[in-house]
Amino acid sequence: MNHCPENIRQQVQHNCHIADARHAGDFTMCTYLLKMREFFRWEQGLGIQATLPREVLGDWLEAREALWEAVEQEDYACLRIDGDEYDAFDVPGINRALVPYGLVYSAGLSAGARANFFLGEMLDRENGDEGFVLHLSGKEYARCLSAPPAMTAGQDVFLRREALSRYLWEKYESWGWNRPDNALGRAFASYDFSNDAESALAQMADAELAAAREHELGEYEASQLLGAGWNEMLLDLALSPAELMARAVKDHLADALRTLPQLLAEANPASVHFYMGNLSGMRRHLFNDLFGAYEAWLEEGDPAPLRDLVSQSLDHWLSLAREMMAVHARLGVGSAETLRRLVLERCGAGEA
Repeated sequence: MNHCPENIRQQVQHNCHIADARHAGDFTMCTYLLKMREFFRWEQGLGIQATLPREVLGDWLEAREALWEAVEQEDYACLRIDGDEYDAFDVPGINRALVPYGLVYSAGLSAGARANFFLGEMLDRENGDEGFVLHLSGKEYARCLSAPPAMTAGQDVFLRREALSRYLWEKYESWGWNRPDNALGRAFASYDFSNDAESALAQMADAELAAAREHELGEYEASQLLGAGWNEMLLDLALSPAELMARAVKDHLADALRTLPQLLAEANPASVHFYMGNLSGMRRHLFNDLFGAYEAWLEEGDPAPLRDLVSQSLDHWLSLAREMMAVHARLGVGSAETLRRLVLERCGAGEA
């Protein structure tokens, strides 16, 4: 049965409002406004191409910021489901309670120890031989301003199809302002967005959902290789440059384990372009050699150098991650600056 009781939806959305009140200001103004436009579309049930009424949007934005100001100091509330009470971060317990409703729930901490919650329609659940449980969601009933299309928390892997579709459309709209000739443009050119945006978006979401699945399973494998000490280190590094570097290192490890080998094996140029187009910030800074191999692939059509680099990078990212954990085990909460210098040196990168 796929039915979302309003009282459950409201409880989850209330915690989403608290998380947004605490963290929406972390975005740059440009990113914030883009996300708020997309958030308005989602909340109002508007299509991806719907024209946004400026005055109504302005009033909504003002009201939402007032709501956030009112709840910012509140603690995240426990959820009450069918007479039982659950801590907001008791993901396994809440999901067991939601099975009769055909719903899936996630709660976790992203970069900077930012809380994120969502409640959605359960489309599929996969129990992997390696011990993971993969949850695929469709329509979303409650969510935060930031809606990551995929995430891993312990043994639970979450793929959010609606969030992914909206994320792809947000990327397409941003690229469409100037239409630069870049990796994202090559990815979008692989689909017929000009003539049938809805179908193009659905096709791209299918492809990128598969890529997201590989990344999240790579994250799960990386967590198994690194152990609990990795998350303990992240908590000690919260809000430091070293935390961003650590998350980038683990992302690269996950991609070397699964994402990039799979994309290159499938010979799916659109997804390779999209992967490269999204490689930015700290992840790009620490693995700039990947762009040289990508450019060589574009010019010569030979993916071998790209495959070789990805294969060679696996040992690099795994050994670097373990070295970081060893430093943290020795220095504890005071390890951030030492780790920052270590990562820059091992990756041959300058100051970020």
